[in-house]
Amino acid sequence: MKSILVIGIGRFGKHLCMDLVKNGNDVMAVDEREENLEDILSIVTSAKIADCTREEVLRSFGVRNFDICFVCIGTNFQSSLEITSQLKELGAPYVISKATRDIQAKFLLRNGADEVVYPDRDIAKRISVKVSANHVYDYMEVGDYSIYEIQPLEEWVGKSIKETDFRAKYNANILGIKQEGKSMLLPSADYVFKSDEHLMVIGEKVDINKFVKRL
Repeated sequence: MKSILVIGIGRFGKHLCMDLVKNGNDVMAVDEREENLEDILSIVTSAKIADCTREEVLRSFGVRNFDICFVCIGTNFQSSLEITSQLKELGAPYVISKATRDIQAKFLLRNGADEVVYPDRDIAKRISVKVSANHVYDYMEVGDYSIYEIQPLEEWVGKSIKETDFRAKYNANILGIKQEGKSMLLPSADYVFKSDEHLMVIGEKVDINKFVKRL
């Protein structure tokens, strides 16, 4: 369990708070507008109405005691930049700030952000990949690698991973199998593909992206 401060409760900030709480974290939510906090008052550890561009406000929160501080302000970049900078100056251990453009990310990183997220861009990219290829059900990136959830090709069904020579042929690995709501990680080379399952396939982006385009 971690102690987390979330500043800016718009759509992203609200969903972030809900998911953080579901995962067992203590969350303080802060926004200038009371109405933005109404939907999460009953689930977060605490909620405050405050202007976080004021240093004395941030200081009163004891930001150095939070494991992570999120700055989720999307409509006023100047405020986001000021809050990010002040959080680090006040000793916040780890600050994650929201950006909508690369130029914003550069300024946020230069002014103290430990990490920058692009929720709108990342969701758009994930959906575009998902709908642009056949047999792709989900997609995510991890550094230089991509993970795809795909349906087995007809030519694989009834054959084992070893028989398809999957790793050598596609330069990718099968991370897991999903079937009827259950998951199995790292199947053995003798595992036989079934038509009604999904495969979690991982590989370097340049290799697996070529593979997926052929599906």
